[in-house]
Amino acid sequence: MASELKSKSSASAISTSQYPQVGKPGSVSVAFSEAKDVGRRNAGLLLVVASQAFFSMMTTTVKVLHGIDPPISTFQLVWVRSVITYACCLAYIYLAKIPNPLLGPKGVRLLLLCRGMGGFVAFFGSCSALRYLSLSDATVLTFLAPMTTAVAGSVFLEERFTVGEALAGVISLGGVVLIARPTAIFGSHDLPETSDPEGVTPAQRLLAVGAALIGVLGLTLTYTMIRAIGKRAHAMHTMMYFAMSSILCTSLSMLVSKTQFIMPSGEALTLLFMIGFFGFFGQILLTMGIQRETASRGTMAIYTLVVWAMIFERVVFHTVPTRLSVIGTLLIVCSAIYIALTKQKEPVASLSIIDTIPSVSTGGVMEEGLLSSSEDASKITNYGSTR
Repeated sequence: MASELKSKSSASAISTSQYPQVGKPGSVSVAFSEAKDVGRRNAGLLLVVASQAFFSMMTTTVKVLHGIDPPISTFQLVWVRSVITYACCLAYIYLAKIPNPLLGPKGVRLLLLCRGMGGFVAFFGSCSALRYLSLSDATVLTFLAPMTTAVAGSVFLEERFTVGEALAGVISLGGVVLIARPTAIFGSHDLPETSDPEGVTPAQRLLAVGAALIGVLGLTLTYTMIRAIGKRAHAMHTMMYFAMSSILCTSLSMLVSKTQFIMPSGEALTLLFMIGFFGFFGQILLTMGIQRETASRGTMAIYTLVVWAMIFERVVFHTVPTRLSVIGTLLIVCSAIYIALTKQKEPVASLSIIDTIPSVSTGGVMEEGLLSSSEDASKITNYGSTR
């Protein structure tokens, strides 16, 4: 009888130790340990999602800045944001003692310059579109870049372009039409349900969509050049060339167009610095995430940018996307995901993980190039030679 009671009590103790009761100190530590384990396993995914939040905060800040009086020109906005990025990149390059700090390695400088020009066009087009488009509409249009990059890769880099990719491009074009809603097809925009900023005319909306599509062409050039550069240049060199090209282009444009450089007030100055730092830290988080994550999961996390855009649009601007915009968004995002996943099934010759992840983000897309996996990075010496 005594041995029976002892065995029951020991079994009870084992059961209690294995399954702590709710409310006891042990249960809290177990739950915390499990949460840490889940976070550790999904660290890359969470970092990529966080980077998209930073990029969305950057575009939200750009849109808020457009509403401040006196208005700051898009040229000045891009100039200030690029100066901050250039300073951060230069500081990192010198602290990390990266070779060829100012011009990058020989042999790829022309490609770096083309990448920088593409980044400028992309960022300028995105900022111009935000003046008249809602945040979610302007964001989702950048997801056309994977389709246009696939076409450019086929033409210039002799990459395979499939019928499925062509069909995805046509579907995406239909999504663009639903977002742009040209009056020739949809008639008057005077509808009770609208996500347009107040006072925006159909002509201005169409102009903004055109600016966003020009930005997509800039993204296409950016992605194509990065694929051509591979790992022959350090990631920071690609970011630095983007900032340097933007500073030169905006400075010349302001001189030629005689655009007045407005000394920003305290609020505007704060917003400008926020734009610069949100973009830079978003890129850093994206880099850290991609280094720890697989291509397919990383791609899926990048598309959370649309979700963040809709959240910030609702919270900050109190607007809700129209039904047509939601349908157009689904068409574009689903087509982009299809392109990403089918590309990943093909053999990849390049050493750069960018070849398998067409990363898109309204601010971060202008700064791709930090997407080297830590395993690959350990094999690279002198930016291009491998052991």
